[in-house]
Amino acid sequence: MITDTFDNLTEEIIKVTRNETAQSVDVCILTFSNEILKYVLGNYACTLIGNLCSANGENPVYGFEYEGKRFAVYMSCTGAPGCVANMEDVLSLINTGKFVVFGGAGCLNREIARGKVMVPTAAYRDEGTSYHYAKSSDYIAVKNADAVASFLEAEGLPYVKGKTWTTDAIHRETVGNFEKRKKEGCISVEMECAAVRAMCDFRNLNVYFFFTSGDLLDAPEWDARMKKNQIKDTQHDPGHFDIALALARYVAE
Repeated sequence: MITDTFDNLTEEIIKVTRNETAQSVDVCILTFSNEILKYVLGNYACTLIGNLCSANGENPVYGFEYEGKRFAVYMSCTGAPGCVANMEDVLSLINTGKFVVFGGAGCLNREIARGKVMVPTAAYRDEGTSYHYAKSSDYIAVKNADAVASFLEAEGLPYVKGKTWTTDAIHRETVGNFEKRKKEGCISVEMECAAVRAMCDFRNLNVYFFFTSGDLLDAPEWDARMKKNQIKDTQHDPGHFDIALALARYVAE
């Protein structure tokens, strides 16, 4: 079974490449939004570090300076396998031990306002990738949640902490599974957190997560909570990158 997949006793066939002479950055920031990446390129003096390459083509990784620190940024693939593969591969282009990962997430509690920051404390492993990086369990603890919460408090930003539901199948988020996850304390649903946390634990990397509340599942019918082409208060809101960059600066010390 997939839950018995974890193997830390035999060698990987396709080994990850680590380049000790790669450009050092204090923190690498991941966005899933093409709109946010365009915002970054238009507002910061970015230089190309290199490209992540796949059958989908080249995915640029950029570097820039901010308040005396060096950061990298790129647009990650969505979904656990692609996101984790990108993170493994980017460490052949940069040297860092810290990542900030942020994006929109579905909301499992109607009391959480759209756009409010959600800090995951544990992730339900309803995907496959994490089982290759960590022993089987229903949930994986999301380390550094307290550090993210402390940052948000210092910045005066409203937030809520809670568990998240990481799933590979957005079109199979059934009512029954939603009710189970909500009862267990999940406040959000997304596609990457459990796998990224497992990989970072396995590779001894620090990752700092936050989500912003997007579509609402806790309603008689699914509610997108956004209008067509809306940017503000969605996962494409450039203001969310400003939070991510401030968090990256906070953890860079």
